Amino acid sequence: MTADRWTRMVRQQVGLGRFLPLGGPYDGAWIAERAASGVLRRAAERDVAEVRLLGVRIGLADPDAAAEPAVPAPPSALPPGPLRLTAEFAATAAWPLPETASRLRTALAVTATERIGLELTEVDLRVTDLLDTEPSAARPEASARSEASETPGDADTPRDAGTPRATDTPRDAGTPGAADTPGTAEPEAARTRGAGGGSGAARAPETSAQAFGGAAAQAAGVADAAGRGGGSEAERVTAAVLQVPGVSRLTGVWGRPVRLGERAPASGDALPRRHTRVDLAVAAGFRPLEVARVVRTAVAEALPDRPTVAVLVTDLD
Repeated sequence: MTADRWTRMVRQQVGLGRFLPLGGPYDGAWIAERAASGVLRRAAERDVAEVRLLGVRIGLADPDAAAEPAVPAPPSALPPGPLRLTAEFAATAAWPLPETASRLRTALAVTATERIGLELTEVDLRVTDLLDTEPSAARPEASARSEASETPGDADTPRDAGTPRATDTPRDAGTPGAADTPGTAEPEAARTRGAGGGSGAARAPETSAQAFGGAAAQAAGVADAAGRGGGSEAERVTAAVLQVPGVSRLTGVWGRPVRLGERAPASGDALPRRHTRVDLAVAAGFRPLEVARVVRTAVAEALPDRPTVAVLVTDLD
């Protein structure tokens, strides 16, 4: 591996931040902190117009309550457990700050739990500045910039810090921004603004039931189709993953999007099993947790020894 490639891979991993657990210990899925915080920023801008969200950080609410994941976790991944979101924001004085903070807290909590799949239990907010005008009025280009190029290098880095994007996994220029994407339809409480703020309600994306139906049966069909295609094991896994609804592309944080052959540690008297990890991006209108669950089943069905599977969502298209 050349020095330039190694440097690029390290920068990419640092830019993604830590990996946050999706769902519980048996879901075997994680999402990059950068991808999750990008969705949270856009939700805040859309639902609470008088707020400019600054630093965002997500971590374990209680490390002692974290569980051991059922499959090997990727490097820098947090163990499954309740999460705490901490954020700083600037706001106008158009509404009382406690009311603004309450609405922002609701928007962030609903987005994190319902649209992404994080087990978020606490949201801590701190007002750091007062604005003379609404951020959207002061910065008319903000919406277009957030769709095209806002991908903060680290989850607690402010929007305009200028941290370089990852270069190994470019976005499709025609793909909608993450703000419109994630999972289930957003509850009305999180979409409704205070009087005079405008509703800003977006279209309701597919629900989990509409998108996946019978997830187990679907994953088995995807795996059967991939198996009939022949090829190497990595090619079969790739084919199975790309046929799952909601998977827009494979990414590959450390060079390879599909990693085979790692041995999962045995528990008790159980024999060790092969372990597979898949790095991918989730498409618009799909909930990352639901996509990851179907991908895990499809990959296990695609290989004869049914290895353990971990899914790493590195981006939301």
